Amino acid sequence: MAKYQSTTGLYPAALLEIGSQYHEKGYLTKEELYELAHLNSTRSSYHVKKNPAQRVERVTEAAYQLKDEFCQLALYSSLSGIGIPTASAILTALDKNKHCVIDTRVWAALFRLGYFEQEKESFKADDYLRIIAIVRKLAAESDYNPAEVGYALFAYDVVHRTGNLH
Repeated sequence: MAKYQSTTGLYPAALLEIGSQYHEKGYLTKEELYELAHLNSTRSSYHVKKNPAQRVERVTEAAYQLKDEFCQLALYSSLSGIGIPTASAILTALDKNKHCVIDTRVWAALFRLGYFEQEKESFKADDYLRIIAIVRKLAAESDYNPAEVGYALFAYDVVHRTGNLH
């Protein structure tokens, strides 16, 4: 976990603050969603601004009510600028003890550790479910929550990767 602080990954405290705002209202505003997306991916977060404000509020409110993770991910990713990695950040903002932020680095770390047979650069909801099952198992076997395990996997890839990310 100490290594994560020196990476270019998102800021867990800022993510949890947005999650707190989400819990208070039961939805995210367009500005809050943009802020969260920008924490997760500065390169693609501008796409979030293409969403009508009312749509963001309705979609995030509907997703907040759901218990099924696949459906939540599908609903979040229906918004412009929200792929599965950013959708995973939304879920992590809501519950760090149940979720983790995924991306290419997290998958690559799990690949390098023998959990997957090939590397991957784009993700679907089912990919998140595969990752989070592994991460929850790792968390249960450690003193870390799933969010922290995800950050540690990100840092593991930063430390052990040779060559370019993409």
